[in-house]
Amino acid sequence: MHGLINRAVQSFVCVTYGQSCWLRVADAAELGFTEFEAMLVYDDDVTIRVMDAVCAELKRPRAEILEDLGTYLVSHPKVEDLRRLLRFGGVTYVDFLHSLDDLSDRVRLAVSDLCLPALELIEVSPTEFRLLCHPGLVGYSSVMVGVLRAMADDYGALAMLSHDGQDGEAEVISVVLVESAFAKGRHFDLGARKS
Repeated sequence: MHGLINRAVQSFVCVTYGQSCWLRVADAAELGFTEFEAMLVYDDDVTIRVMDAVCAELKRPRAEILEDLGTYLVSHPKVEDLRRLLRFGGVTYVDFLHSLDDLSDRVRLAVSDLCLPALELIEVSPTEFRLLCHPGLVGYSSVMVGVLRAMADDYGALAMLSHDGQDGEAEVISVVLVESAFAKGRHFDLGARKS
């Protein structure tokens, strides 16, 4: 598993539940260290042990924690770069949804050795969509539910999301757009520069 993914889990736990919680997770997962290196690659077993330890520590199901991780990845100022990458998908939430088909390619442009599973958007109607999350990363669809919820808020859209099981090998997320301009979205400047 790419270190960026493990580092994101570590950051999420530290920011949301505190450093002491992360230290207990690292100890329970028998990592032998407390900090993931973002650009290293770790055995998948390491990530599985960490997620098992997080679930046990928090006494919550994996899917809920991964959805919260997806929300964190978009909404927390510590990971603003990911939000910017996602916002390049379009001006509206529907534009963003249509851009998900090439998300894995955009991520590879930013980090060449980070391979995310393919996503495929099916437009059922102008307000109903099915997002197919192809295999390759356990729990990816749960993270994407959190990302989609947070991005709806980011765009000011009101959307209902549900994880609808499998379609062949792909996991399915249903998106129903209730209102595209429900609230004022978060400010986004395409040309913004870090100071």
